[in-house]
Amino acid sequence: MSGTEPIDGEDAPDEGHYHLRLYVAGQTAKSLAAMANLKRFCEEHLAGHYDIEVVDLMKNPQLAAGDQILAIPTLVRRLPAPLKRIIGDLSNTEKVLIGLDIRPKAGGF
Repeated sequence: MSGTEPIDGEDAPDEGHYHLRLYVAGQTAKSLAAMANLKRFCEEHLAGHYDIEVVDLMKNPQLAAGDQILAIPTLVRRLPAPLKRIIGDLSNTEKVLIGLDIRPKAGGF
């Protein structure tokens, strides 16, 4: 394995599509919690409009420099612009919604 593994989503990003990259370090409890929380969050709020790339810095530490990763786990929203980062296990849904600039589904328009 390369250390970067897509775990869900579509092939071609479109407008309104979220490209998320989660940086972890091995299979720690915090890393596993962040992956599970991100998957749940995306299914609830971005269904069909996202892809997740997991980067294991234990396998590819040099990849941390590209997105200026200083702590792990860190989620980076690469698309849509601008780039945004959230540090932690992503257990606080409200913090993730605000950090990724996503409006809650239940809020409606």
